[in-house]
Amino acid sequence: MKLICLQENLNRGLNVVGKAVATRTTLPITNNVLLVAEQSRLKLAATNLEMAISCWIGAKVEEEGAITVPARLLTEFINSLPSDNIAVSLSPHTKTLELKCARFEARISGIDAQDFPPIPKVEPVLATKVEVKALQQGITRVVFAAATEESRPVLTGIEADFNGDELTLAAADGFRLAVHKLSLITPVSQPGKVIIPARTLMELNRLIADGEETVDITIDPQKSQVLFHLKSFELVSQLVQGTFPNYTQLIPQSHTTRAVVDVATFLRATKTASIFARDGSGIVRLMLTPGKELTPGKMTVSARAEEVGDDVGEIDAAIDGDEVKIAFNGRYLIDVLGVIPQGQVALELINSSSPGVIRPVGGDNYIHIVMPMFVQW
Repeated sequence: MKLICLQENLNRGLNVVGKAVATRTTLPITNNVLLVAEQSRLKLAATNLEMAISCWIGAKVEEEGAITVPARLLTEFINSLPSDNIAVSLSPHTKTLELKCARFEARISGIDAQDFPPIPKVEPVLATKVEVKALQQGITRVVFAAATEESRPVLTGIEADFNGDELTLAAADGFRLAVHKLSLITPVSQPGKVIIPARTLMELNRLIADGEETVDITIDPQKSQVLFHLKSFELVSQLVQGTFPNYTQLIPQSHTTRAVVDVATFLRATKTASIFARDGSGIVRLMLTPGKELTPGKMTVSARAEEVGDDVGEIDAAIDGDEVKIAFNGRYLIDVLGVIPQGQVALELINSSSPGVIRPVGGDNYIHIVMPMFVQW
């Protein structure tokens, strides 16, 4: 192996694949990054056996070859170098990678590339294409609602339901549910549901660059792996096996009270109340009061902690229906309001013990359900 590449390109590539490098592992080679010099580019790859990321950067390749070296060591060294050309060469006998940049040089002992776990090849049974911005919005709006505890593995993933030219993403953790629908550029030939680990989609969201326009999504026949392919990188991930809960029956079909409020105002009032709610089990109380003939409706957002104090905020709201009091976990409200763009949001309620439904006003592709908390008023 012999090549020359730019420090900034190699640094960026190592940062892309770095998140797939194993941290705790019984297979030491998964702490390494794979470097493959091929034609006019350098391929970098890393895997933790659950997720694998491959990235390609431009390089002037004089001699093809492959090696694996410790990822953390290589990344930190490359990151510390000046922005200049890096000459990379491999001694095939000693498996030592030599790097030269400006007046710096290093030698890193590697392990044969043949010992590196093979990056899975995903043979498609379901393949489609989606716009980057649409997918990013969908991931952002649901991923935070996935469970973080492994007690129910299916809830640590996002259900992806491919049907015709529509993709529905859903996440739930037992206390809240987020469902987002987006359009596919290429319709799928047959419907299919899979559960993608939330960690995988968070990583995909981080990796997608501004210049990217579309993402190719491929799922294998066994529904055990998913591949996301973009211009300069690929992400392959294991899928979560199991059956995702039938969440449609959790979505209330009616309401007795509906409040429409400004998102930014509601978010500010909730964040303010959450300061006091920290010492009160995170409980934020909402009181929705319909307007009278000349006075507008209002929403009162409050919190109190016995030893600390209390806070009350009042915001204008267009309220249809009965007066209602309800309490939620403040963090759950902040999470959902934080992913809805500026504008208005509707909160639909039946009573103080039924789930609250949050929807952006003017959009029908997102719905969020939050379970209430039971409090003494």
